[in-house]
Amino acid sequence: MRTIKDYESVDSTWCPGCGDFGVLSALKKAAVDLEIDPKDLVVITGIGCSSKINEYIKCYGYHGVHGRALPVGTIVKVANPALTVVVAGGDGDGYAIGMGHFVHTVRRNPDITYIVMNNQVYGLTKGQFSPTSRPGMITGTSPEGTYDPPVDGVALALTAGATFAARGFSGNPKHLTELFKAGIQHPGFALIDVLSPCVTYNDVNTYDWFRENIEYVDQPYDYDPTDRAAAIGRIMRAVKVPVGLVYRNPDRPSLHQEALADPARPPIAADLTIDGRYEELQELFV
Repeated sequence: MRTIKDYESVDSTWCPGCGDFGVLSALKKAAVDLEIDPKDLVVITGIGCSSKINEYIKCYGYHGVHGRALPVGTIVKVANPALTVVVAGGDGDGYAIGMGHFVHTVRRNPDITYIVMNNQVYGLTKGQFSPTSRPGMITGTSPEGTYDPPVDGVALALTAGATFAARGFSGNPKHLTELFKAGIQHPGFALIDVLSPCVTYNDVNTYDWFRENIEYVDQPYDYDPTDRAAAIGRIMRAVKVPVGLVYRNPDRPSLHQEALADPARPPIAADLTIDGRYEELQELFV
């Protein structure tokens, strides 16, 4: 029986109160509940405060180039389908420089889980406005307020053909844990956009602001997350920020199921080994 201690790693350097702590806690709890061995968990990240998360959980991890974590996560899963692959990053990493990769990963449907820690700013580089910043937000790069409407990652994923789209709030880690578990178990690409307050550079979208401005998709009435048209309507007509499992379609084959349709075909990485090749590999880094 696994416990949270099995996934503990080095101490975090996040600011006290950062919403990403809730994401980390929920991800560890999801791994415990699903009994994922740390050696079978791979967390691929980009660049940014949130992308440090794979340093703070015991697992295999890899930092990709800014905005390019999804292609890395995709090929890791295709190479070794036995691994649980989680890709994590921020709203700037995923919805700005990584936008092209995001849309194409959605349509390819690899069996990976993508956690976007959405704090509406670029926290690592001193709080510039991001693709999800709301109009009028004053930052160091928008002293008169932003003019652009924000990107809605969940809505974009739905229109691009996502088979799993959800939104969570780091201030509700219990609910977030259940979303992570559902996303990891989903046989295809799972986007989980997480509202994760930046306590240092965003004094507008605070924990209290989110608590007053979110609404759970299944409240106050029954909601069918398997109805794509209803999911798009729920997102587009929402008065507040919709949170919860917005859409799920488990029937469409994932990329690795399509690529490895022959069950007798071994994983791509099955014959790869570094045994006895240390000197050869070392030359690659000279």
